[in-house]
Amino acid sequence: MKANNCAAALAAGTLAAFASAAALAQGAYPSKPVLVLCPLQAASPSDIAVRVTVEKMGQNMGATFVVENQPGAAGLIGTERAAKAAPDGYTLAGLNNSIMTMLPNIHAKVPYDSFKSFEPIVLIASIPTALVVNSSVPANNVAELTALAKAHPGKLNYSSGGNGSPQHLAMEMYKYMAGVNLTHVPYKGATQAALDLVAGQVQAAFISLTLTLPHAKAGKVRLLAFAGDKRTAMAPDLPTMQEQGVKGYNYQSWTALYAPAGTPKAIVTKLTAEAMKALAAPELHAQFLKQGIEVWGATPDELVRITRDEYARMGAVIKAAGIKPD
Repeated sequence: MKANNCAAALAAGTLAAFASAAALAQGAYPSKPVLVLCPLQAASPSDIAVRVTVEKMGQNMGATFVVENQPGAAGLIGTERAAKAAPDGYTLAGLNNSIMTMLPNIHAKVPYDSFKSFEPIVLIASIPTALVVNSSVPANNVAELTALAKAHPGKLNYSSGGNGSPQHLAMEMYKYMAGVNLTHVPYKGATQAALDLVAGQVQAAFISLTLTLPHAKAGKVRLLAFAGDKRTAMAPDLPTMQEQGVKGYNYQSWTALYAPAGTPKAIVTKLTAEAMKALAAPELHAQFLKQGIEVWGATPDELVRITRDEYARMGAVIKAAGIKPD
């Protein structure tokens, strides 16, 4: 009996020691550089949003966050690496909505689960996107473009950053909801898609305001509508798709920060608090706006809700459009 009591006491002491060590480890977190994997192109809006945010977090925390880009296979390779990383708080991932809500609906199988492979930390930002036409297109608003497309089905071309890209899905959503037919011309990146829109090689596109505002001011393209459900501070006079009659339309390109599933809750909670603090800084807001990015700052629960809603909407659009992987 005494032996059992001693064993129980020893076990309790061991557990207490482990708990104490864990608490100390969490209190000291991070005690070494944190790797932030970004499976997207360097200098892309998503990459910039992640870099600026974790840099500010590092300044506030007295810590080092190292961003590593690993583009390829539309982000699948880098995302798989992040999903399989040790859940110790020293590997994070900056992922966009294409990775979390579009690719899993396009591919029969992806090497991660959007809802089980990661612990959400914060929805960092959105990249304001607009429906834009070349200045030669006789349409000054969405209703006129819709009428033109219905009068000439398949004759208007639209560009995107590639098959299954955010620009592709944004236009397919408009086609699906407005009942119009435009022909898809995919490019290897949103920048080239925007340049050919400006040059008149294609007639329309959903493109970030960063890429199109200068050309709109020069009169080479015409902004018809903002893709989000509320107007953007970058172009406050630009009405939304919903305001122009496409009821329920809401497309927002966003970027969020995640940790691998199983990362201790205390670490995730700390990272969320630090991310929110960083995103509240006025200088970060100003830095984002210069890059055509808007702070979002959604909590983990909000991020999960937004992801589930968009996952379902994108699934319906992808199925209706018959979008398949390249």
